Amino acid sequence: MERAAAYGFSAAMSGAFLLSCLLFAALNRRQRAPYMDEAFHVPQAQAYCEGRFQQWDPMITTLPGLYLVSVGVAKPAAWLFGWTGSIACSTGMLRFINLLFSVGNFYLLYLLLSKVHAKNKAVSGFQRILSTLTLAAFPTLYFFTFLYYTDPGSVFFTLFSYLMCLYGNHKTSALLGFCGFMFRQTNIVWTVFCAGNVVAEKLNEAWKTELLKKKDEKISSMKGSFSDLIRILQFLIEYLVSPQNLIMLIALTWPYVILVVVFFAFVFINGGIVVGDRSSHEACLHFPQLFYFLSFTLFFSFPHLLTLTKIRKFLLTLRKHPMQYSLIAVISLFLIWKFTYVHKYLLADNRHYTFYVWRKVFQRHELVKYLLVPVYIFAGWSFADTLKSKSIFWILVYFVCLFAVTVPQKLLEFRYFILPYLIYRLNIPFPSLYRQLLELAFYIFVNVTTFYLFLNKTFQWPNSEEVQRFMW
Repeated sequence: MERAAAYGFSAAMSGAFLLSCLLFAALNRRQRAPYMDEAFHVPQAQAYCEGRFQQWDPMITTLPGLYLVSVGVAKPAAWLFGWTGSIACSTGMLRFINLLFSVGNFYLLYLLLSKVHAKNKAVSGFQRILSTLTLAAFPTLYFFTFLYYTDPGSVFFTLFSYLMCLYGNHKTSALLGFCGFMFRQTNIVWTVFCAGNVVAEKLNEAWKTELLKKKDEKISSMKGSFSDLIRILQFLIEYLVSPQNLIMLIALTWPYVILVVVFFAFVFINGGIVVGDRSSHEACLHFPQLFYFLSFTLFFSFPHLLTLTKIRKFLLTLRKHPMQYSLIAVISLFLIWKFTYVHKYLLADNRHYTFYVWRKVFQRHELVKYLLVPVYIFAGWSFADTLKSKSIFWILVYFVCLFAVTVPQKLLEFRYFILPYLIYRLNIPFPSLYRQLLELAFYIFVNVTTFYLFLNKTFQWPNSEEVQRFMW
């Protein structure tokens, strides 16, 4: 890191942390008691702080990674500063742990942007810092920095694992992946993604060799024809059925393989992926979750995905391939018709923004969910178009992981989209400075609006004296 860039990065991270501390203090003054899921997480962490590791709240569905880390931070802090256990493990101090995770996430995002785009010498240090600041302020993640939820820690260990994978330190990556799994079981998907990165790199090398043998001009990408796709699938099958290739890939990815085996052993012993309350977290084939994620990404990445150039290019593509897109539309309509699920929490809890999205958009009329198909198709095309700089095998690995982490979820919950969105956003080409500034300004606007609503627009339910607040 050059000296000027180092100073700029230090100033950006310090400024962001100071601003977050001020916001953290304001939020804790207004909402001292545990709120929403904190009502389960905080008492569980406090029980661990008191050494009661056998105690478990059956309403908690994730593994105890967050609570173990909290004890590891709170106990030394209590000894160092002479605090009592009630202070070291108070709601405010537990929330502060996520603020510390946010600092780690800021640094990891910068390192990942620098590593992923290391070959792009046209990108300045200022642009990397600006993109880091933008992603650190990603509204859905940034909001939960100030509450005692699993998201900041889950993101920290997953991004750290991804960074170690990119540097080729796969044993460390798998160990960090295990830590991420202890925060949220579905993070095992991103362990598979890290292994897939290794496999995709080897496949890409072999594919280049194959093309050179056939004297092709360039590697086929997402913009290739259907025949190109058939050729790639044939190559993939031929490569993976070779015992020599399989042994080589297993030798490269064995730390991840061990972790995946541990995961399946856990699922077998536990009788499922969820611990605690399983009745509200049943897996299903909820294919429209992919459409919701694409719409979510289109909304938060509109400076990159929703441009006049992309719209014109998309319309031109439609004119060139009307039959293909008609088939995609028909399949999308069928998936919405047969595989749309509405979770009871989505309809019952008016504190979440998803409640209002569903009521104001999807419940406005029975046909709305079908009329949105053109938006989904454009979002999917634009999403894939921004990834065309990646190899076809990387894209395949990413989409498999995206499918695995979204489709089985019955509940529409924006928090589930944080990691797939960040992985996507880290891997698209750097946009122009104008678009970066527009994206950051948009994130700041959304954050200001979100925190204003949370802090000032409170309400109460009938027959309840508790103050309710709007949140993601």
